[in-house]
Amino acid sequence: MLHNPAWAASVLILGDSLSAAYGMQESKGWVQLLRDEMPSVEIINGSVSGETTAGGLRRLPSLLDSATPDVLVIELGGNDGLRGFSPKQLKSNLTKMIELGQSNGATVLLTEIMVPPNYGPRYSQMFNQVFHDLADDYDVALIPFFMTEIAPQADLMQRDGIHPNEAAQPKITQWMKPWIIEATDNLD
Repeated sequence: MLHNPAWAASVLILGDSLSAAYGMQESKGWVQLLRDEMPSVEIINGSVSGETTAGGLRRLPSLLDSATPDVLVIELGGNDGLRGFSPKQLKSNLTKMIELGQSNGATVLLTEIMVPPNYGPRYSQMFNQVFHDLADDYDVALIPFFMTEIAPQADLMQRDGIHPNEAAQPKITQWMKPWIIEATDNLD
């Protein structure tokens, strides 16, 4: 690939509190750490704490217009699950986001989301299956849920037991970085 030094790939992260540096300075969050490690890539953080897939879908058209990203990373669904929203609605919203991203020329990456086990095996399985089905249906990369490695380690979690702490952010950065590199390297 011939690199044009004047051209930098742009990546839009559309997420919730897990990507919005909840409970810490934004400069300590994984998205900023990724920016620091990948200075040749423009990384736009369109994440909002508490965001659902419905909220992300409402905001996505204007984000795509203003950012015109080459890569769209969708890290949403956790708040849908915590609120017990139907997997059918989750799938509908994520489908529309993937289609919007792709129709705007972006390579879409979908981050797998899982709900806590206390939601019951049936709901948890149906919820998680949505991400796998969409990755297959739309031929998008499915990034395994980074919280599966972080949540079991109390020293990497905030007191609420839901959000990763500052110590977890470099680990999330290293989890996400290869996926972002692969997506940006394959743009030509």
